[in-house]
Amino acid sequence: MEPIQNTADLFAYLAADEAIDHHRPVVRETAARLAAGVADSYEYARAAYEFVRDAIPHSADSGDLRVPWRASDVLALRTGVCHAKSHALAALLRAEDIPTALCYQRLIDDEGRRVVHGLVAVRFHGAWHRQDPRGNKPGVDARFSLDGERLAWVPDPAAGEADHPVLYAEPHPAVLAALRAAPDRAHLSRTLPDSL
Repeated sequence: MEPIQNTADLFAYLAADEAIDHHRPVVRETAARLAAGVADSYEYARAAYEFVRDAIPHSADSGDLRVPWRASDVLALRTGVCHAKSHALAALLRAEDIPTALCYQRLIDDEGRRVVHGLVAVRFHGAWHRQDPRGNKPGVDARFSLDGERLAWVPDPAAGEADHPVLYAEPHPAVLAALRAAPDRAHLSRTLPDSL
């Protein structure tokens, strides 16, 4: 799959918005703490990725019903679905001037329903590299990599799964609307789009 930027302006992938609110103190403080122990932007990106993947449980794994959608809320509450965790990782990376896009996959969940899964892409060495901060569990072993993807899932085209090629500078409007309107994770599972 060849990724397609939804805007040619690379600076759009550094911007703050209502979901990727990297100007907020909790994001800046977390970024500064993670940056303090690393030598370069590559090491920082790996540290930020591992922090979001490992220190912020996916709410479906932990049983948390809350649905934060702003990066700052995800970091403060230490919970989120894949989309929210992607917002948090994008904010941490953009806070340190690493261009980061939001991207999506269409997958089939354990109950046979189509779902849209959120991840990010980081730009290093003139290319985009997708990363999945969802959080590992039995059967899921995602890792930060610039040398080939190590995502939580590889779509199965025969089952109707697919990678969505567009790299968004802001969250997809349908995904963001569902996150913002959801009073809890059960409601979100019924209202998230099943394709983009």
